[in-house]
Amino acid sequence: MFESFIHKLRHGTSITLETTPSRSAQFAPTLEKIAALGLDALVDGFSTTDNPLAKLKYNALFAAMKLQDRFGKPVLATMSMRDRNRIALQSDLLGANEAEVRAILALTGDSAHYSDQPHAKGVFESNSNLLLDIITTLNGGTDLAEQPLIAPPMPIYPFAVIDSYSKNANALHKKMIKKVAHGAIGLVTQPVYDTTIAQQLLAMMEQSNAQNPERENCVLILGFFPITKLRTARFLDENVPGIHVPQAWVEALEKASLISVEEEYKVGFTLSKKLFEELKALHPKIHIMTANQFELAKEILS
Repeated sequence: MFESFIHKLRHGTSITLETTPSRSAQFAPTLEKIAALGLDALVDGFSTTDNPLAKLKYNALFAAMKLQDRFGKPVLATMSMRDRNRIALQSDLLGANEAEVRAILALTGDSAHYSDQPHAKGVFESNSNLLLDIITTLNGGTDLAEQPLIAPPMPIYPFAVIDSYSKNANALHKKMIKKVAHGAIGLVTQPVYDTTIAQQLLAMMEQSNAQNPERENCVLILGFFPITKLRTARFLDENVPGIHVPQAWVEALEKASLISVEEEYKVGFTLSKKLFEELKALHPKIHIMTANQFELAKEILS
């Protein structure tokens, strides 16, 4: 499953869809919604988020296992450094490995300051580069203490994330180089809203790979988050680091919002759909994020 997915990612097209488990002891409703919409037939794989904004959710590794078992497609399971030290990280990776959860999206994680759990504290033993190093070590058959594993894992495939925009392009490029050096085979960007920015990121990725010639080329995966509301466009542009929403989008949504909610949605969807097609033509390796608005994902993909 994973070997063919990685080959397709490197040499063909790849469309993946993010899922966010809910604050529930059941992930089944999410599976049923995806199945009812036939989304599994429209994508090459999925991802699961790991307690985003430090809000309690169903476990990302178990959700990944459920998705794979149900649809037979690979899942990028997010693991956050916020909630685990190096012992827990290695332990989770070993357990997940036998369950065939072998594509890991390494995140440092949002601050525990945002948590809905009173007195929650972040672990943050290091940033996501440590998790990438752990995966490299486990793939070599030992743990971080250089002790051999009794049974080595099946190959684990490390992915990481990267901002899609920065006023300091050089700083963004350095982060990209570092993640490649630590072993990431794929970098998922924050949402991209401009093909010019996408082209700049692709050029950075090519240069980053050139500076790590001993490693197989890392693949850039363009993040895509459709915007159908003016307040979403403003929030992302003003409050989320690493994302830039063009002023033209904000102005178009602002004008439409004065007409009606329906017109606002129509204009936002049209802009988003057009962007998706342009990104797919430019670089058909895209990760779709819709905050579990799976009907919207189907509209974009149909």
